[in-house]
Amino acid sequence: MRSQHSGGDEVIRPGHLSLADLRSISKSFTAVELDPSCWTAVEASSHTVQEIVEKGDPSYGINTGFGKLAKVQIPSDQLSQLQLNLVRSHAVGVGELLDDDLVRLILVLKIASLARGFSGIRREVIEALVEMHNAEVWPCIPCQGSVGASGDLAPLAHLVLPLLGEGEARYQGERLPAFEALQRAGLQPITLGPKEGLALLNGTQVSTAIALHGLFLSEQAFAAAIVSGALSVDAAKGSDEPFDPRIHEVRGHQTQVDVARLYRELLAGSE
Repeated sequence: MRSQHSGGDEVIRPGHLSLADLRSISKSFTAVELDPSCWTAVEASSHTVQEIVEKGDPSYGINTGFGKLAKVQIPSDQLSQLQLNLVRSHAVGVGELLDDDLVRLILVLKIASLARGFSGIRREVIEALVEMHNAEVWPCIPCQGSVGASGDLAPLAHLVLPLLGEGEARYQGERLPAFEALQRAGLQPITLGPKEGLALLNGTQVSTAIALHGLFLSEQAFAAAIVSGALSVDAAKGSDEPFDPRIHEVRGHQTQVDVARLYRELLAGSE
């Protein structure tokens, strides 16, 4: 659920985003901020990662390699480089770029997911994502490259690169090297800490955003079909009796009942 902040920003409560919230986000840009209550869990999980690093015991994705290199322990002075290499190595998407409105939805979904405090990522990284969103710096994300299995790894890598001053981003309608886009927006790139590249790449926010986009388009098409149907009935001098609520209540399908009501409302006053 979101609420309107006195400053005009939309406040996101992680774990409480509704379809209505996401529909609104996909339609138009509004600056966002996170509910302050989220930071306790975020900082606790980040502290846990730091304790693991200090202790030195092998922990996958924090101080080890990935995949077949999971048993290879990485020296503590190379953990940031490990995360940067992870992001770079997965930024291999191809095809046309996703539209900015879709990227905006992906970014909000990723922010909301990380802010739940289960990923071990630092507060400043999440805040940097929020700042990038609010400055309308949109990462250039190719539309192909994810299999959606362990996550949308390739497209999310493209989402993350501009945060690090790499890759490309669109700013004020112009496609730019990400570092230049950040500079123009008054932002600075960040450096990833242990596990943070893994946390940013794991997730299905791209697949989810594309599915939501398809849902919202289908809702628009459905609404247009109802209006077209009512116009057709009116043009053909048809009757509104087939839309009598008693008929549709017998069937008991709520959407059918709702559509019949919409037809009655649209045909009200028709001769």
